[in-house]
Amino acid sequence: MQSLLRLRALIDQLPVRLTNLSGDQIQRKPSSSEWSLKEELGHLLDSAANNHQRIVRAQLEDNPAMPEYDGDKWVALHRYQDRDWSSLIAIWVGLNRQLLAAAEAVPESAWSRTCMIADSAPLTLQFVFDDYVDHMMHHLRHMGVEVDDLAAASAGAP
Repeated sequence: MQSLLRLRALIDQLPVRLTNLSGDQIQRKPSSSEWSLKEELGHLLDSAANNHQRIVRAQLEDNPAMPEYDGDKWVALHRYQDRDWSSLIAIWVGLNRQLLAAAEAVPESAWSRTCMIADSAPLTLQFVFDDYVDHMMHHLRHMGVEVDDLAAASAGAP
């Protein structure tokens, strides 16, 4: 599945790209209402934690209902702006390895299982996982991190 390949490529290659960002780049807030790169990566940590639970519970429960989360409040609560960048990168890797393990455990027949998030209509596990990876790619591009070569490389993989 394409999203599994993309996530594997990100886990393997993204940490070096994130490490190469300068201190000024990661700390700078474009405005008081916008996230810094540290906060945006932190948002991706929160997304990984929430989506891991969705992937696991959709495999173990029939049509589980899961809460939505307020990204701004989660970022503020975790105080990502004040945290060490290399630690945030390591947490990102760990959370995504855990999420990938749960996704790789999904039997082909289970990708059509459904869950609900907040007041959504039933969403397939396939949609939730694909949306998670797409959401991450969107944020990484917004952060100015080159990821399109990773997506293209994974598209050519068998």
